[in-house]
Amino acid sequence: MESSKKKNIKKRESKNYRLVIQEEKTYKEKFKLKLSRTNVFLTGTFISLIIVSITTSIIFFTPVREYIPGYDTTKMRIQAINNLERLDSLINQLSINENYLEAVFQTINGEDYKNIYTNESQRISVDLSELDMSLRVEDSILRKVVEREDKFNVIESEIQTLNLEMSPPVRGIIIESFDVSIKHYGIDIVLKEQTPVKAVADGIVLLSEWTIDSGHTVIVYHKDQLTSVYKHNYLSKVKTGDYVKQGQVVALSGNTGELTSGPHLHFELWDSNGPINPEDFIIF
Repeated sequence: MESSKKKNIKKRESKNYRLVIQEEKTYKEKFKLKLSRTNVFLTGTFISLIIVSITTSIIFFTPVREYIPGYDTTKMRIQAINNLERLDSLINQLSINENYLEAVFQTINGEDYKNIYTNESQRISVDLSELDMSLRVEDSILRKVVEREDKFNVIESEIQTLNLEMSPPVRGIIIESFDVSIKHYGIDIVLKEQTPVKAVADGIVLLSEWTIDSGHTVIVYHKDQLTSVYKHNYLSKVKTGDYVKQGQVVALSGNTGELTSGPHLHFELWDSNGPINPEDFIIF
């Protein structure tokens, strides 16, 4: 029985087949191929290996691999990490800018100015009684030298902190100067009503609205976190969100708002640390 089964298997394996392609009308042979089960298996296996090799090469050596779901490369991971870091820094910067603008708006509304860049959690309490406040001779000499140099270099050092050339918003007479001690965070320039008020530098209009205390108010945000404020205007010539160029008219001067005693422009400059004296940076 076993020998007969083996013979049948050998007969099946030894059977040959012929693949013929003929014309439909004349039955003329166009192509013929002798086949066996072994040849078909080997040929199919060979063709499959070729297809697998070509597909694998395409996936590993071409950008096609990036379109495969779940495939991740070192370059993509690095790019994802960099994007997350940029997003985190942008969120932090946005939070700082929002706090900064909130402080500016509070000041415009007559509230006390607070330095929003001071981190309360980072403040260190020091007991002054434990410090040695006595001055040595060397310290006294050094202090005098520094005071003598600073006396002539205050304005120069302040100017170096701003990398922005500004032009005056108007030409006029300054009737009240910058004085933080009395909460006067800008300068008052007397001039005729409806005098054109110009932007001191390129920037984006953050605010162009009416306030009870300051009347028609325009705030322009410039580069390097510098902000210029124009108050008591007769009329605003720009809208919130507008981009303005240096020297562009943003308002007409006036006498609006409750905190005014006559036609003038109240002009302020703010940087990342708070209000700064406009006369240190602009020649009026």
